[in-house]
Amino acid sequence: MSDARAQALEQFPSLKPIARELAIYEDLLRRWQAKINLVAPNTLDEVWLRHFADSAQVAAALPEAVRWADIGAGAGFPGLVTALLIKTRPGARVHLIESDQRKAAFLRAVSRETDAAVTVHAERIEKALPPLAGEIDAISARALAPLDRLLVMVNQPLKNGAKAVFLKGAEWQDELTAAQGVGNFRFQTIQSRTHSRARLIVVDSPSEADFDRTE
Repeated sequence: MSDARAQALEQFPSLKPIARELAIYEDLLRRWQAKINLVAPNTLDEVWLRHFADSAQVAAALPEAVRWADIGAGAGFPGLVTALLIKTRPGARVHLIESDQRKAAFLRAVSRETDAAVTVHAERIEKALPPLAGEIDAISARALAPLDRLLVMVNQPLKNGAKAVFLKGAEWQDELTAAQGVGNFRFQTIQSRTHSRARLIVVDSPSEADFDRTE
């Protein structure tokens, strides 16, 4: 077992029950990486920490959510990892939205081999996400766009009661400041367990009942 894999499983025990599926995922990632650029090449040898463990934080941030949409899914981080973590829960489903047809094909290949509870949408976000707005509990994204732009993309699902979890790097505070004027949202930040300067930003939209309580 590689050092990165052992460290990831020790730091994130939730990954242990799906270690076999993640090993399949890693093998497919390495094989497909030779054909298409799925992840930064210098992160491939640390996939368990840089990608699997990092992604595992998303499901943990909203443990009650079972119906997700992961936008700009790319190589499946965090959405495909979320799907593996929740696949035994009743009603679990993760919608992976990825407009790049080759990356969408990779996501389908991994989901077939791992029996992940996913639906792959090989479409642009603005086309695929609106029809899901009333069906999903949560939305995720990683390394897709600045926070203010993400909020515009996911505005309707949030208004319908969904919550969002965005993995953000060292510039998270600047992004949060820039997003303050975009709509009416509440923000919670969670310290990343894989990167000391990173944060998970959890977003929701207050209901009218919330406003009534604050008057």
